[in-house]
Amino acid sequence: MARRIATGIDIGTHQTKVVVVEEVITEEGPQVRIIGTGLSETQGLRHGYVVDLQDAIESIQLAKGQAESIIHMPIKSAFLAVGGVSLDETRASGQTIISRADQEITDLDMEKVRDEARRTAEPQFLNRKVLHEIPLEFRVDGVKTLGAPIGMKGTRLEGEFLFVTCLSQHAEQLTAAVEGADIEVIDRMASPLAGSYVTLTKDQKMKGCVLANIGAETVSIVVYDEGLPISVKVFQTGSTNITDDLALGFKISLEDAERIKLGRLSGTMYPKKKVEEIIALRFRTMFELIEKHLRSLNRHGSLPAGIILSGGGAGQGTISDIAKGTLSLPSRLADMRITSETKIRDATWAVAYGLALWGLTGDTDTPKKNVMGDLTRGFARFIKQFMP
Repeated sequence: MARRIATGIDIGTHQTKVVVVEEVITEEGPQVRIIGTGLSETQGLRHGYVVDLQDAIESIQLAKGQAESIIHMPIKSAFLAVGGVSLDETRASGQTIISRADQEITDLDMEKVRDEARRTAEPQFLNRKVLHEIPLEFRVDGVKTLGAPIGMKGTRLEGEFLFVTCLSQHAEQLTAAVEGADIEVIDRMASPLAGSYVTLTKDQKMKGCVLANIGAETVSIVVYDEGLPISVKVFQTGSTNITDDLALGFKISLEDAERIKLGRLSGTMYPKKKVEEIIALRFRTMFELIEKHLRSLNRHGSLPAGIILSGGGAGQGTISDIAKGTLSLPSRLADMRITSETKIRDATWAVAYGLALWGLTGDTDTPKKNVMGDLTRGFARFIKQFMP
């Protein structure tokens, strides 16, 4: 029997991570375990964009080589995270008259609504790649449905969709970098969604929450409510801005500022109180951007599961308290839902791990094509993946 293995690749501005998972059969049934990881310092990226293709390829090759040395087999294909400031979202609605004479809603009606919504949003897709089409709400004759409306009866079906997009050039360059490392890209997923798969529980998604990944040069968020990802957003700020602030505040080199940020340099010349004030000011600025976005969604202060913090910058100082005070929401650091024997210890690996699970099981909040590139098995199955 062939081994079922999948690989996830997360190319961040600061680090490139590779996670390989395998499905194993136990007495309790099929389980997924991590069998290999690889980590390298990313070169050739800026704000998530590839600025030097060869440097980016070498970073991937290094992380790939580490993982291969652990699993003792070559990595030939993978699932790729797409992050960076080019990630954006578009909302659009579609509607159709029920096609069957008995007025029962079918897969065909669902497809018509989706296609109409996509046509409405088409002007926003210039030079952009649609990564995900997420149904947010359906209405039958003006009444909101609970779950997929297939099988219900009515005269008119309406649907609202969230389209998660990125610049086509961005996705193509990231794919080219991975393929340059002799890895076939099977499919791509927006980084915030991939990370949410292994850091958020179903209850948190149902109650409503925001997952914020504090990266080196970007802060990416995904907002969940009633079990659905209702918004994906990336802000052009990150933990390197803290380093810049410390360098300017103390008139020191960036290298020394980075050491201060990491707690490796201290003394009378760098008062702890002032360091904390500089760091706190930058974090408040980050969370004010998130707060403004939540207000635009009418979700400010109304997400009971609060804000969950992940990424390399999430372990800095009193970030959780700052988030709580700025957003008026419960706040905590993200936990990874993984087995104790794995070498992965923190949520900075969430995106790569989530991708690998997505590739192996397809059991995520985002639809995907199968490994052979065939179409998904009907639009009904597509819809059900988002329904609680």
